[in-house]
Amino acid sequence: MPTHAGPVERALALRQAATDAGELAASLTDLAPAVVGEELPPESTSQSYFRVREEELSDQQAALHGVLVVHRGLEDLCDAPLSGSDLAAEVAGMRQSVLDLTGATPGSDPDSVPPAAAPEAGAGSSSESVWSARWLIGHQVHVLFNVCAAVAVADATGHLRRGDDAAALARLADATVYVRGFPAAMTHASTIPADYYMAAIRPTMAPPSVDVPLSGRQHRGYKLFRAAMKDLLSVVPGSYEQVADRAPELAEARGALLEADVVDAERHVTLAYSMVHLLRSLAQKPEGPDNAVAELRLMRHRRAARYAPLIRFGDHYIADAVAGLRRT
Repeated sequence: MPTHAGPVERALALRQAATDAGELAASLTDLAPAVVGEELPPESTSQSYFRVREEELSDQQAALHGVLVVHRGLEDLCDAPLSGSDLAAEVAGMRQSVLDLTGATPGSDPDSVPPAAAPEAGAGSSSESVWSARWLIGHQVHVLFNVCAAVAVADATGHLRRGDDAAALARLADATVYVRGFPAAMTHASTIPADYYMAAIRPTMAPPSVDVPLSGRQHRGYKLFRAAMKDLLSVVPGSYEQVADRAPELAEARGALLEADVVDAERHVTLAYSMVHLLRSLAQKPEGPDNAVAELRLMRHRRAARYAPLIRFGDHYIADAVAGLRRT
């Protein structure tokens, strides 16, 4: 994927990838049609809003629904003004999800250039409708990454418990691909004008448009990921130096995953600022002291402090400050 190429070459590659994903979805649909998600009851206001549902699925159905999310995401990326680095991270996460869900193996010629074709500009769609759809599509890709990352981390933890370090390292690497894709997918969802977000989208995520204000705490996929991370650290709890002394590759793999997790929190701070500036989040109580950015920054600091001894270049300044506050 020429993520840093010119706009025409990049668009051609993305359209070819979207076409390939569409063909894969069609092949999987031939085996059994997709579950109609709208017929399943949502378990939260967030699920209803973002058109996400939970259901026990067969391997074929899980692959089909994952590929459908990837297909929609790629189609939107053809026109979304995402940076090259974020595009690379999101496409890597999409590729890994397809491999995990279908059980396929990587192709032998990943650098092949797709055949040239004329770009297909979105016909008849207003900018506003594209922006509203993008908000949902990017979040659905984010949910897919959350669930796949949770599974990868849980797999790695299981392998470690069984003493299969090689398999654990492979799954930790897969999980890191997904976590690096978290902020890319969120940025994809947010590649819309901030003014449009404030005027047209933000009001739909708070009463009276919905029963309760939407919050990241309602995303079950992300809760599953956080629980998987907690379990992983219960199995590999030592400092970076302690783990590196006995298993240097494991120390580096765990560190890469935790670094990506910290960066995700950091990116969330700056992304929120770009969209809402110094406003409060929709879910914050009126009597609270912080705004959305301050609350997200606090979450980042807590995560960085917790991970500081576990990674090679931990934020020990923040860890010392948090430890001092706990002693007072």
